Amino acid sequence: MKKIEILNGMCYSKKLEFKMKLKAFAIYACSTLAAAAVVAGGTFAFIHFRNQTSGQGGLDTPGLPLYADAILENDKDLPVSENFSDLDTLDNKITYFTYRVKSGDMIGMIAEKYGVTQDTIISVNQIRSSRLIQIGQYLRIPSEPGILYTVKTGNETVESISKKYNVDAQRCALLNNLSLDEELSAGKTLFVPDALLDWVTRQEINGDLFKRPLKGGYYISSPYGYRKNPFDSSRRTFHSGIDMACKTGTSIYAALDGTVTTAGWSNTYGNYVIITHHSGYKSLYGHMSQILVKKGAHVTTSTVIGKVGSTGLSTGPHLHFTVYKNGITVNPSSLWN
Repeated sequence: MKKIEILNGMCYSKKLEFKMKLKAFAIYACSTLAAAAVVAGGTFAFIHFRNQTSGQGGLDTPGLPLYADAILENDKDLPVSENFSDLDTLDNKITYFTYRVKSGDMIGMIAEKYGVTQDTIISVNQIRSSRLIQIGQYLRIPSEPGILYTVKTGNETVESISKKYNVDAQRCALLNNLSLDEELSAGKTLFVPDALLDWVTRQEINGDLFKRPLKGGYYISSPYGYRKNPFDSSRRTFHSGIDMACKTGTSIYAALDGTVTTAGWSNTYGNYVIITHHSGYKSLYGHMSQILVKKGAHVTTSTVIGKVGSTGLSTGPHLHFTVYKNGITVNPSSLWN
């Protein structure tokens, strides 16, 4: 068979141009194939990792092994409203105005602009999560820094409340049109000038209270809330914690300083640990392959309390992590940074 001479009849410059284009095409084709191989390899590795660490599990009825818990619905978006008619002006010595949140706004920026504190804006607007302020939302801003305080018992006075927050009692009484020693009725709200929120409340609202119990190399295989049951796909059930899938043997750390109050076995959580913290918080760590702490031990966020496993009711290696506030489950992701 006679060979076809593609370059016959071309001048030298045309032949050179053709060869250069042919070479460029060959390089492009090789590069494309190499990139495709890398993508395919990476995809295979990721799928392999997920297949090896796709653990889910845990009883879908929220609760500690020792007592029952309800669901705390504290993750809903804050309402956007222009109507502040339901908010009473405490005293004409303090004026309030509204501010509409814009793109890029943060509470700290707004507070600095208007000469108040972040705590002031959080308290006056009853913000439960600083991450949930929305563009277009209206905030109520007082003319000076301070926080709202709701009287808890019938024997509190302006003087006792001011002492608690280490602020000027005379000024507090003047702004609220009250006497220093007047006993206030439970449920009454007053503005405490220059007062700040306690650090626990501030960390809760800013989502900085807890640390993540795994340092890295994991993914969320099942979030907090309603999900398709991993053991019966025909049912949607409530998941009381977060499942963090990773390799067996990965170190688990205490998410907040505290005392180990339970370290043992549960048919649901397998090897598990419960740590009691301050302010009514507890945290549960389930499906461990090993428990490395004992009941009564004091732990910090640097303490390794166990190793990831797949014990108990589980589909694969993962950590089941639950947080309780006064016996009620809360979404852990709203409490860690």
